[in-house]
Amino acid sequence: MRRRKTAIFFLILGISLSVLAVALNIGWILLNLRQVVLLVLGIIFFALIITGLILNTIFLIREIRRNEQHDAFINSVTHELKTPIASIKLYLETLKTRDVEPEKRREFYEVMLADADRLLGTVDQVLKAGGTKENLPKPAKEELDLAVLLKECAATVRTQRKLDAAVLRFTEPAEPVRVVGDRAELKTAFVNLIDNAVKYSPDDPKVSIRMKKAALNRRVEVLIKDNGIGIPPADLKRVFKRFYRVPGRSATQPGGTGLGLFIVKSIVERHGGRVSANSRGEGSGSTFIVQLPIV
Repeated sequence: MRRRKTAIFFLILGISLSVLAVALNIGWILLNLRQVVLLVLGIIFFALIITGLILNTIFLIREIRRNEQHDAFINSVTHELKTPIASIKLYLETLKTRDVEPEKRREFYEVMLADADRLLGTVDQVLKAGGTKENLPKPAKEELDLAVLLKECAATVRTQRKLDAAVLRFTEPAEPVRVVGDRAELKTAFVNLIDNAVKYSPDDPKVSIRMKKAALNRRVEVLIKDNGIGIPPADLKRVFKRFYRVPGRSATQPGGTGLGLFIVKSIVERHGGRVSANSRGEGSGSTFIVQLPIV
């Protein structure tokens, strides 16, 4: 909050200085119309001052936005860590103080394991997003059947979220499509995208996964489409930025750290591909497209 107030102060100061500089320059021009040389120099110096003030204002606005994103990230991570910890503690206290039936005890264990996986997933996301591209090793060179990998990713999400088979529909390609890359990294990226498609969909999610080849540049496109809450057009590119989350989401909609899509983008680009998002707007669902070079 203190940083934001400081940034706002300097923003107002920059605007005030800009207005003052304009007023002084206009007055100076009116008083020195006959002195052409001084007039030209004055205009040049005035342009330099205004340019500096504009750059300063742009920097401050970006700092305000960055601080807001960092604050939102800290709040989100705190929630993502605190919620499963509180759940695990509650179940452990129940097991310690009460004589629980074996079936109920097994149910408690399953819930605690799921919460532990959620904790590990959050920590893993933070660690992956914290590494720079220079510090990360190059992805392993392994030839993969992309269809097999996508089926594994869909099965992972289906198991984690206990979904019916009809929720995730994978369309088999007409022929095998092979890519070169790190299995673990690509699985992380696709699991993240499929899990997001389910998480940000209504009570009856429908997610389709299909592949198509682009013969001209020897690439394959993986399209993951959902019937979820959608993305406003202005945020389609921003959602891949670190810490960014679409503003205006209601409290009832799922949270997150704002790192998942940033990690997806980093992994895909490390494999020589690119990722993009399409949506007609809120309530219209989303389609994420991953392009990768094929063998």
